[in-house]
Amino acid sequence: MDMREAPAARRPGLIGFRISPSESAGADWVRLDETWALAGESPALDAGWLSDHLSDAARERGGPALESLTTAAALAHRVPGKWIGIAVLSGTFRHPALVAKSATVLDQATGGRFILGLGAGWHVGEHDAFGIPLPPIVERFDRFERGVRTIAALLSDAARTAPGVTLDDPDFSLRGATNEPPPLRPGGPPLWVGGQRRRGMALAARYGEGWPMPGNRPGDVAYFSERRDGLRRALADGGRDPDDFAFAGPAELRTNPGGSGRGPRRRRPVRRGRRQPPHARPACRCRAGRPDRRHARGRRASPGPLRLTPYDPRIAPSWPRIRAVAPQTRAPGIGYAP
Repeated sequence: MDMREAPAARRPGLIGFRISPSESAGADWVRLDETWALAGESPALDAGWLSDHLSDAARERGGPALESLTTAAALAHRVPGKWIGIAVLSGTFRHPALVAKSATVLDQATGGRFILGLGAGWHVGEHDAFGIPLPPIVERFDRFERGVRTIAALLSDAARTAPGVTLDDPDFSLRGATNEPPPLRPGGPPLWVGGQRRRGMALAARYGEGWPMPGNRPGDVAYFSERRDGLRRALADGGRDPDDFAFAGPAELRTNPGGSGRGPRRRRPVRRGRRQPPHARPACRCRAGRPDRRHARGRRASPGPLRLTPYDPRIAPSWPRIRAVAPQTRAPGIGYAP
């Protein structure tokens, strides 16, 4: 396929995988690279996703984690012809103009198959450690809304050439700004907005082309259905066709199909903004496979790409075709029809 032409579809197919590139997920760079390389060989997987944290989100503070945008760019060649998405970028980490320029590079690197997921940010410890302000939720979301508007303007067709786009904003103003070279995809990469409440869903309905269910609610069909139905109403009220909007939910996988049925161990809660969540992200139990290839001299040995076997009977019939998945598949990994 000519990588200079974006595909006609604006969303991936049914099944993808997600890795949180952090120590708690067992994903250092060598293992992450191997897992994505193996996933790139599987025709059953349509997309690879990453989360966005500056430290290990499973901890209150600190812990190894790889920055998501540079990691996605470095891994793009491992999954040729597949979509790459980030679910979701923290709106507090980067200026919207930098996000738009980075997304444009990834759009070109993936042949128009990059999904830009956007969120307001939540992890207290990483913001405090790196000196990044995490305002109270109302102020934080106000800035997030304006940031999404700025990103959408810079990715629009109006920003492809002069005179560019102009936007008055107290924090993210634009003055004849152009985004050159422009994205391959007309209108820029699809935006998926990760709002969970009224304002977030209204923002998704205005600017988004998709909505990712939070990774800490794997298999929660009731929650998924409630948010999906609410978003569909918001889309219809805004004059948009709900059937042109994508929804994705996480499936939780582990290594003991047909086992005890017990869920995986839960980590202790991690502070989200000023609030304490009812539970933390569940951990997936993984086992390491044997290395599928020799390592170049000088690189340390890896236990090999991570593999999972599903216990969910809705996924199990497809699993023989899905040879490699990430340590965690708890984000837009399994798509659901509207």
